[in-house]
Amino acid sequence: MKKFGLNKSDKLCSPTAIDKLFSRGADATSADEIQSVMAYPLRAVWRINRDRNDGSPVQFLISIPKKRIRHAVDRVKMRRRVREAYRLSRHDYETVIENNIDLAMIYVADSLKDYRTIEKAVCKILHKIYDEKDTEQSSVDSD
Repeated sequence: MKKFGLNKSDKLCSPTAIDKLFSRGADATSADEIQSVMAYPLRAVWRINRDRNDGSPVQFLISIPKKRIRHAVDRVKMRRRVREAYRLSRHDYETVIENNIDLAMIYVADSLKDYRTIEKAVCKILHKIYDEKDTEQSSVDSD
């Protein structure tokens, strides 16, 4: 039986890792290639974190900007929906991912969306990350 819980090790909370994830300046090197994908109503930004060698293969954070969703109650509701969709969908992809990935999901819609819309967006994001890892792995194998 699969365990679908989220632990502290699944959450991205290191300030240095978050800074590296969102930095596009001189600190970002070619090894720290930051990638992103848009799956409305979410935008995902991720990078391979070679410095981290413990915890979950994917550590994530969720950002629901106050500029987009004004009421705190609604931001919490959307954060819960994104977290639940990620919690249920991640097990299909985590077994394939070999490197440690830092992932940020940012809500970009101006209104509340239902759970099904969020779930489709999260699945699309995870599938895109898996495809990127698959093409990266096949290019390494062919070298």
